[in-house]
Order: sequence, then structure tokens, then C-alpha cells
Amino acid sequence: MANQSAISEFLLKDFSQLKELQILHFLFFLILYLATVTGNLLIICTIRFDHKLHTPMYIFLMNLAIQDLGSVSVIIPKSVANSLMHTRHISYCGCAAQVLLSLFFIFSDFFLLTVMAYDRYVAICSPLQYEMLVNKHTCVQILAGVWSAGLFLAVLHTGITFAIPFCSNVIDQFFCEIPQLLKLSCSNSTAVETGAIVLSVIIESACFIFIIITYVYIFSTVLRMPSAQRRQKAFSTCIPHLTVIAILLFTVWFAYLSPVYNTLPYMDTLFAVIYSVIPPLLNPVIYSLRNQEIQAALSNLLGLKKYPKTPFFGFLL
Repeated sequence: MANQSAISEFLLKDFSQLKELQILHFLFFLILYLATVTGNLLIICTIRFDHKLHTPMYIFLMNLAIQDLGSVSVIIPKSVANSLMHTRHISYCGCAAQVLLSLFFIFSDFFLLTVMAYDRYVAICSPLQYEMLVNKHTCVQILAGVWSAGLFLAVLHTGITFAIPFCSNVIDQFFCEIPQLLKLSCSNSTAVETGAIVLSVIIESACFIFIIITYVYIFSTVLRMPSAQRRQKAFSTCIPHLTVIAILLFTVWFAYLSPVYNTLPYMDTLFAVIYSVIPPLLNPVIYSLRNQEIQAALSNLLGLKKYPKTPFFGFLL
């Protein structure tokens, strides 16, 4: 049996043998990638160059856009290049790097969304203590913790996965994904990787429970506000965040918790496309449509001051 030391490259899934369908796949993924990159870069530039948005909430949002930008850039360009050049190859090191970076951005994304829930909780439920609890110094420390925790879990899963000997180099997915790599294992024992997955599930479940409890307190506080304008402003910052969390969680869980061996043909690929592309694509749209400050800052950045109330991303809907 061949093991991982004998494998120098992997073969990714080919969407079709027909040249016309390969070109269609190339164009579809290229359009999605360019739209995602454009949306997230606009969010990053808007927050970076508008000093009014240099607050913890928008700094967290800018980091979310950076993570989304990194997430799609790890996966989509390689798939697009393979379709354009009619190849399926990815090097062993390239595959390991793809797994490491994609997991890094996914874990960091989830941890950052958890932190953003805490930020909204302090801002709405304890506004007088906000400057003390969530200041710029604390913000830097929180972000360092988010990126470090994401990197730790990514390194853990990647190291364990590529320590397992592989009997094949044919991956039934358009990018390197841990569930598909585990199918290639020569070893019947995956206890170590199972333990790592259990650890990640426990951490993610704790974060999810924290988010739920946080928003219970947030909404109970918002509903008691006497001013309708304050309630509307509070909801305008909370609803996009909840929507982003829901999209990320349900798409990732749908992909990883689906019965791998009982799905219909190409269902695994469909799930992978949904969780790897849809959240980064929709996040800028969601935040730009619901946040008037982002809309105004985008209008100023693009020289559209006459139309400050028009959502810049409205044409995407």
C-alpha cells in the first residue's frame, strides 16, 4: 500500500470532461470570486478610510471581511485555474496549505462572530461601561486571541490529518477537504482525528450557546427601550450579525454533518460550494443593506453623496 510519503500530489474532482462545461465552471466561479473580493474589499476600504468607523464594532467587521477574503482566495483561484488549464493536480504541500488556511479562516470567522456578539451585548446592555470593557487596547487583545485560537485548531486538524497514511491520491472534491482526505486513509483508526473533531465541536457548541444567551439578554433589553428610534438602531446592528452567524453555521454544519456515504451524487460538492462561497459573498451585502453608517461611508468613498440612503449592494439582490 502506498503511504503519504509516496504521494507527491493529489488529483482534485473534475466537474466535467467536456470543455464547454469546464469553461462554464470557470466563468461561474470567476464571477462569484470577483463579486466576493469586490464586496469585501469595499467593506475593508470603507472602514479603513472613514475615521468615524474606527470603533470596535467596525474594526471587528473589517477583520471579518479580511477573513472572508482569505477564505475564498484559498479555495476558488486554484479551482478556477484547474478548469482553465484542464487539469486536476494539486501538490501535496499545496493541499496541506489549502486545508490549513481554509480551516484557519473558518475557525477565526466563528470566533470573531462570537466576539461580535459580546461587543453588541456590552454596547446595548451596559453602554456606560462600553469604553472601559471594549476599548482599542482590549480590541487588539481580543483579535489576537481570535486569530491565535483559529490558527491553533487549524494546525491541530491539519497535522493530524496529514499524519495519516493515504492509499490513494484522488480527492472526491474540488478542493482539499478533511472529510474527503480521511476517506483516502490506509488506517482504520481515526481516533485521534475524531478526538480533535470532538474538541472542535465542544468549543463551537460553547460559542454557539454563548451567542444564544447573549442575544436573549440583548433582545430583552432592546424591547424595553422606550424610544422606537433606539430600538430600530439596535436591531439594525444585531440582525445582520445574527444573519451572518446563521449562514455560516448552517452551511458548515450542513456540509460536515451530512451523511457522507449516503448523499446523492454531487451533493458533497454542492454543500462545499455553499459553505465556502456563499457566506463570504453575502456578508458584505447583509451589512451594507442593514447598516446606514456603512451605506453613508460607502457613498462618500465612491463619490455618491447624493444617494446616501441607497444600499450600494442593492443591485445584487
